[in-house]
Amino acid sequence: MTQKVPFNDLSRISADLRALLVKKSGEIVVSGNYILGPEVSQFEIELAEFVGADGAVGVATGTDAIILALLAAGVGPSDVVMTMPNAGAYTTVASRAIGAEPVFVDVSPDTLQMTLESLRIALSKTKSKGLKPKVVVVTHLFGQLNSEITEIVDLAKSEGLVLVEDCAQAIGATNGSKMAGSFGELATFSFFPTKNLGAAGDAGAITGSNTKMLQIARQLRQYGWASKYSIEIPFGRNSRLDELQAAILRIKLPHVITWNQTRREIYERYQEASGKKIKFFSTPNPSYVGHLCPIVVEGMTQSQLLEYFEAKSIVASVHFPVPDNRQKIDLKYRDLVDVPNSEEGCARLVTLPLFPEMTDAEINQVCIALTELGD
Repeated sequence: MTQKVPFNDLSRISADLRALLVKKSGEIVVSGNYILGPEVSQFEIELAEFVGADGAVGVATGTDAIILALLAAGVGPSDVVMTMPNAGAYTTVASRAIGAEPVFVDVSPDTLQMTLESLRIALSKTKSKGLKPKVVVVTHLFGQLNSEITEIVDLAKSEGLVLVEDCAQAIGATNGSKMAGSFGELATFSFFPTKNLGAAGDAGAITGSNTKMLQIARQLRQYGWASKYSIEIPFGRNSRLDELQAAILRIKLPHVITWNQTRREIYERYQEASGKKIKFFSTPNPSYVGHLCPIVVEGMTQSQLLEYFEAKSIVASVHFPVPDNRQKIDLKYRDLVDVPNSEEGCARLVTLPLFPEMTDAEINQVCIALTELGD
C-alpha cells in the first residue's frame, strides 16, 4: 500500500534538536521567569541581527505584529491601508481590528506578488476618490522575496507612505545584499509552528529601521505603558512574547538557513519533474525560502487538482482560496480596485507538500505525480 505524503509533519524533529528543546523548556519552567524575560530580550537582539534590522520587538502572534505595526505607523480608524488580497486576509483582519480600511492592490499573474505598477494603479484610483493612504503592506508571499521591493520602498517614500513588510512566510529570503525584514520602516513575522522558523505555539515579532516606531510598538504590546500601570499611548494591548517560545525560537534560528536550502532543493526537484502544463510561481535561489509550493495546471481546476493528488496519496492544500475582497466582512473599499490576477490565483492554485524533513521516497512520490500530471 502506498504511504500517504503529509502536507507537513511537525513531529519529525531531529533527536538532537528535540533534546535541546526539551532541556531548555524544563529550564524555563524551573526559572519561574515566563513573560518578557532574558530569553525574549536576547531573541530580539538575535532576530534583528539575523535580518539586518535596527531592532526587534517580540509579540504574541503574527497578526498582533501587523496590528501593532500599523498602530506604530500612525494608522487609526478610517485610515487607508494598501494591501494584497491574495495573502490570507491577515493584513485585512489587522486593519479592520483597529478600524482602518484596506484597499486592495492586484498582483502579477506570473509571481502572484505585488508589483510596482499594480501599486501605482491602486494608489491612483485611491487618490481619485479623495483618499490618502497611510501604509502599504507588502507580503513576501509563499516565501518569495518581492523582486521589486526596493522600487516599491522608493515609491512608498515618494507618496509619504510607511512601508511594512509582511515576512511571515519569508524569514531568511534575501536579494544578496538585504534580507526580508530590513527593507521597510517596519516588518512583521509570524512564528506559527508551521512557519520556516516555528515556535511551539503562537508567537510573532516586529523588526524595522524606524526606531521611534519600534519603541511605540514595544509600548503598545504592553497596554501602551510608559512605565508600569502608566498608559502613555492609546490602543495598547496585551501581546507579549513569552520566555518559552523565545527560547525555542533562539535554539531554532541558527538552523533556518540550512532548512531553507533544503526546501529549495525539494522545490527544484519538483520543477525538474514537471512538464510545461505545470506553472510554478517562485525561483529556487536565496530570494525564495520554500515556505509554500503553489502550482496551477493548464486545463485543470483547483478541485480536480486536489482530487488528483488525493488519488496519488499526496496531501495537497490551498493557500489561499478566498481573496480578501470576497470575504464576508465589512469592507468599505472592496471593489475600489480591480484585482483579477489575485482572484484567479486564489481560485486555481494548489500547494504541494514542502518541508525539510520529507523523506526521499516522499519527494519521489510527489515528483512522479508531477511527471504524470505534465504528460
